Amino acid sequence: MNSKTARRSFHLMAKPTGPLCNIRCEYCFYLSKEAMFPGKKNRADFTMPDNVLEKYVRSYIESQPPGTRELMFSWQGGEPSLLPRSFFEKALQFQQRYARPGMQISNALQTNGIRINREWAQWLSEHKFLTGISIDGPEELHNRYRKDRQGRGTFSQVMAGLENLKAAGAEFNTLTVVQNHNAEHPRRVYNFLKSAGSQFMQFIPIVEPGIGKRTVSAQQWGRFLNEVFDTWAAADIGRVFVQHFDMLLGLHAGYPSSLCTHAVTCGNAMAIEHDGSVFSCDHFVFPENYLGNILDDSLADMAESPLQQRFGAGKKDKLPLKCQSCAYLKLCGGGCPKNRLLDAPGGKLNWLCDGWYAVYEHTEPYFQAMMRALQARLPASEFRRFFIPSPAQKARLGRNDPCPCLSGRKYKACHGQSR
Repeated sequence: MNSKTARRSFHLMAKPTGPLCNIRCEYCFYLSKEAMFPGKKNRADFTMPDNVLEKYVRSYIESQPPGTRELMFSWQGGEPSLLPRSFFEKALQFQQRYARPGMQISNALQTNGIRINREWAQWLSEHKFLTGISIDGPEELHNRYRKDRQGRGTFSQVMAGLENLKAAGAEFNTLTVVQNHNAEHPRRVYNFLKSAGSQFMQFIPIVEPGIGKRTVSAQQWGRFLNEVFDTWAAADIGRVFVQHFDMLLGLHAGYPSSLCTHAVTCGNAMAIEHDGSVFSCDHFVFPENYLGNILDDSLADMAESPLQQRFGAGKKDKLPLKCQSCAYLKLCGGGCPKNRLLDAPGGKLNWLCDGWYAVYEHTEPYFQAMMRALQARLPASEFRRFFIPSPAQKARLGRNDPCPCLSGRKYKACHGQSR
């Protein structure tokens, strides 16, 4: 029995089907992980066995620090819906069996949506799973890289799965991979997702090893997020939630980053494979980041092992000089280590650095105004009452230009009025 607890809470994402998937997205970084499991060829080989499932659920719960009140189980892949619902029913039974008194356990399933028929959707709704649907925008943008095994676009199948979730009343959010193609259409992507019923959006930039052809450039990423921000801030604050913007508002308020990518250090979000192997991170499933196997090793020991501590601290310890002197380091944390690909004095610079800088610079006056609204016990959507254009905005504004507060009025009739 593993009863040792870690000193701090941690997240452990599960890959219950390993890298197996029913489609072939061109930018997928996980399909190649099949090579790490030689001799495994079919779905049964990559299905998490019952003994591993039970040990995962039990150890994940028991390893959390005393006083942990909430715990999220995240099921990803590959494609986790390749598993029968009976697999997840067993997981729920184990969660109920091992949950601490008063502990609230929740589940999230990330899926391409293709296998989410009416029965699946109803089951997910009944068992209160948060379902993440991967969709890259309207049909032409989505189908550019998200294809099936025959090279055909998957948009219509994904949308059918999404409609099934909506009909069942299931809670869902959307995950959009931003690559070199759809990055050129930020407002179109945002407005499509909103029209599809998404009220919770995640945007993930694609940065391929070796800077592959699908990689989003730093400039594209900055423009994409800034245009999405302007569209969102103009009318949707409090109605639509965008993960990056929620995080940035929290950072401006002085809270720690809600995303590991912007935290000071990382290493607090590990990944477990179908066979019980545990790795430092979902993006670092490599032999050198192998921490142990849950069947043989203490999960708390793996989370606090010297290897994992070095991995987590490396994010801060290996910051290049440009990052160390950056005015926005407190918002950025150097970004995700997997994207530190550019040679720079003192270390490796994040590929998306210039894009993130543009986002922080552009959004700063808006988040500061939102903070002033919240401090006045008003909703963040009332930020215009407290908005102060930045010096850079004022320098390039004409009196007849649109006001930067996004009210739709001319600057001279809004924040440009003489006071």
